Amino acid sequence: MQEKTKATPTKKRISIGSAATLLIATALVGQVLGFLRTRLVNANFDTLGPQSTDAYFAAFTIPDLFFYTLAAGALGVAFMPVLAERLHHSSRKSMWELSSSLLNLLGIIMIAVAVVIFIFARPLISHIVAPKLTPPQLHNAVAIMRLLCLNPLLFTISGVLSSTQQTLGRFFFYAIAPLFYNTSIILSIYIFRHSSIGLVGLGIGAAVGAILQLLVVCMGLFNTRFYWTPRILWKSRDFRTILGNLPPRSLDQGIDQVQSVVEVNLASRLGTGTVTNYSNAYTLHTAPILLFGTAISTAAFPQLNRRLVAGRPDLFRKDFLKILRFMIWIAMPVVIICFFTRGYLARAIFAKGSTEIALIFGFLTVAIFFRTVYAIISRWFYAQKDSKTPLFVSVFTIALNVCLAAYLARPATYGAAGLAMAQSIVAAVEVLILSTIMLMRDRKLFDAKFWGGVVRIVSVSGFSLLTALIAVSYLPLGINDVGFITLGTKFAWITGLTMLVHVLVSGLFGLDEVKPVFAWLRRVILRPIKLQY
Repeated sequence: MQEKTKATPTKKRISIGSAATLLIATALVGQVLGFLRTRLVNANFDTLGPQSTDAYFAAFTIPDLFFYTLAAGALGVAFMPVLAERLHHSSRKSMWELSSSLLNLLGIIMIAVAVVIFIFARPLISHIVAPKLTPPQLHNAVAIMRLLCLNPLLFTISGVLSSTQQTLGRFFFYAIAPLFYNTSIILSIYIFRHSSIGLVGLGIGAAVGAILQLLVVCMGLFNTRFYWTPRILWKSRDFRTILGNLPPRSLDQGIDQVQSVVEVNLASRLGTGTVTNYSNAYTLHTAPILLFGTAISTAAFPQLNRRLVAGRPDLFRKDFLKILRFMIWIAMPVVIICFFTRGYLARAIFAKGSTEIALIFGFLTVAIFFRTVYAIISRWFYAQKDSKTPLFVSVFTIALNVCLAAYLARPATYGAAGLAMAQSIVAAVEVLILSTIMLMRDRKLFDAKFWGGVVRIVSVSGFSLLTALIAVSYLPLGINDVGFITLGTKFAWITGLTMLVHVLVSGLFGLDEVKPVFAWLRRVILRPIKLQY
């Protein structure tokens, strides 16, 4: 039998709420594993000396640069809108042919990247990433980077396959796959910490983790009618559309990674240990962005694509504003909690001298809010196949970031904290510029109802801030407070009380964002229990 010309829709698609819940839950587990990984690296290897963790954090910079520049931009915003259109108007087989073309092209590019990383690892580290590493530290960084040379290829394959699964409404294997990557690195810490390999063993753990992540993603291909063809459809209109959208998005991602390279370079000039401190603080700041911003926007993106494919810009606007308001509502208490518990979190992730990490992270909390909001705002453009506008804005803001970082991060000014200040300033500027452009294109977008809701969210957040302040005063960070149990207990109480007040006051203010929470609680509390007689 021949396949139908039009794709048969899946029997039951997962809702945005269910997908977001799944992604947030797995992202939470992933962030816990990520914190544990970072803490164990800090606890089992030295900040100073030949086995300095500066080498470990510096080694990931170039592989990440290549992956995000050449592949990551294609795996979501440049790929999924076209894929959704192909699935809606054509067959699932043709969708897999398009996926195969992108997979084959990026695979060839990433093999070449692996060769470049392996051969030129030493000059890349010594001249670009971290020029102030000592010879033993440089040796470790080079060894780790060479072990990571295939990771961009493995992540690219995983990304193409998981993007296709998301378009089909499947999120489970995409969500859990990164957990295996972190787990592998954690195991490598225990395996190699007392061996002759030492810090370099973490590179082995990362390489094995990338393989495991790919294998888990491949499990998600079951019952998707996976079809691979060893061709690149250069003449395909849809494939050319992807290639046309790819350069702006890739440059956008690449500029972000260049910024990371510049920051690592500047941090390495501030003394041994600064790269580690800044990387730790940056990891803390990234966690809530991934947990809420990336997870929710990733879950919503296929739905936004479908609204436009179906010719319903009105529903696209409605869904977008609903998601944007929810992300503002959840981001406000998260930022408040992160700021007031910055010392607790810094000590939890790096017990050996966490003062500078807490200082840096405190300045990064402003960036948490704007980066969370940016995650959905950027997808407003990407769903409309506009990847150039975010690129042009990023070029300006990242150039501004580099200039600010170079000035503010001087030893005579703010040091490593200046890097965080630059991040927060630029994050706010980027969201402001993109929001202005959105309003110019759609003057009905931010209506009075939206702004009224935002004002009420800000008002509610005032009560959340007061609660966090009182909770911290009753549960202060003591000099002898160490360990996940002690620090985690205090953090959990502060977080729980702040979020409880935020939810309850939101209900009193009649915010729409809290209604699903109350509905879920009613289902759980009031659901009758079936008894067997």
